[in-house]
Amino acid sequence: QVQLVESGGGLVQPGGSLRLSCAAAGSIFSIDNMAWHRRTPGKQRELVATITSDGTTNYADSVKGRLTISRDNAKDTLDLQIDSLKTEDTAVYYCNVDGIRLDGARFDVWGQGTQVTVSS
Repeated sequence: QVQLVESGGGLVQPGGSLRLSCAAAGSIFSIDNMAWHRRTPGKQRELVATITSDGTTNYADSVKGRLTISRDNAKDTLDLQIDSLKTEDTAVYYCNVDGIRLDGARFDVWGQGTQVTVSS
């Protein structure tokens, strides 16, 4: 099995910065795509950033220029740097990872979510 553990959420003032982390562990052979999603109460889950195994990144238009997604393939970790935080960035952030397990089966797993609250 493959598990994801997220960290780094919290309460931040508008204009501040935050860095979220996600660590994958378990029977991992390789990781392909990694992504961050967020869910705001009353709204659908939103895909905010993705990064492929070769480092290609994509961002939602709503966050472009303020978020930076990165990964460490040696450590199987995923980060999300959020700058110039806005109140509308308040949400639960989830990491999502897919790849291949040691037994050859594909996996697609989600983290437990970490709360980010932007408020003065």
